[in-house]
Amino acid sequence: MSASGVSARSGMLGLRADAIVAANADGVGPIGWAGRGLPLLVAVCLLAAPASAAGGALELVPDPLMVLVLVALFLVLILPVNVLLFKPIFRVLDERDSQLEGTRRRAARLQEEAEAVLNRYEDSVRTVREEAEQQRRTRLEEARTEGASTTGSARSQAESEVERARRAISSSLEAARTTLRAEAEDLARQVAARVLGRSL
Repeated sequence: MSASGVSARSGMLGLRADAIVAANADGVGPIGWAGRGLPLLVAVCLLAAPASAAGGALELVPDPLMVLVLVALFLVLILPVNVLLFKPIFRVLDERDSQLEGTRRRAARLQEEAEAVLNRYEDSVRTVREEAEQQRRTRLEEARTEGASTTGSARSQAESEVERARRAISSSLEAARTTLRAEAEDLARQVAARVLGRSL
């Protein structure tokens, strides 16, 4: 068989193997996980068979004995290769996929929990700020009320003190006037007595 014939044959087998593998890539085809590598194994076995030529002419039909040997070899090897190679590999891949999916779910759950904690923290901070502002306003209003009350009390006390002082001054002034009037009358009598030379 010529090199171009071998390459054409290997190309067709490769395309067929690729088509079978692509059809079973998700593990839902007729082969599934356990048989994904079987088309590749068949292609390798068929390519391993030597091309025979009878008298220089190209022989298109393969030797039936060789085909039976290859099929028998394939059937004998499919179970141990599947059990020893493909199943463990795909089991590890499945476990890795499930672990990755579990990690993604845990990360998403942790993200949601972190967002919930952050929202609770922001709500708490907002509530504390509102309470502090309300307390500040209440205390400021109380201070204003107390200041107004203290100012009113001081004003009324000062007014009463001023009124008391006015009354005291008025009474002192009246007493001084009475005293001065009496002393003025006595002084006038004395002056008149000295002027007239006799007592009045």
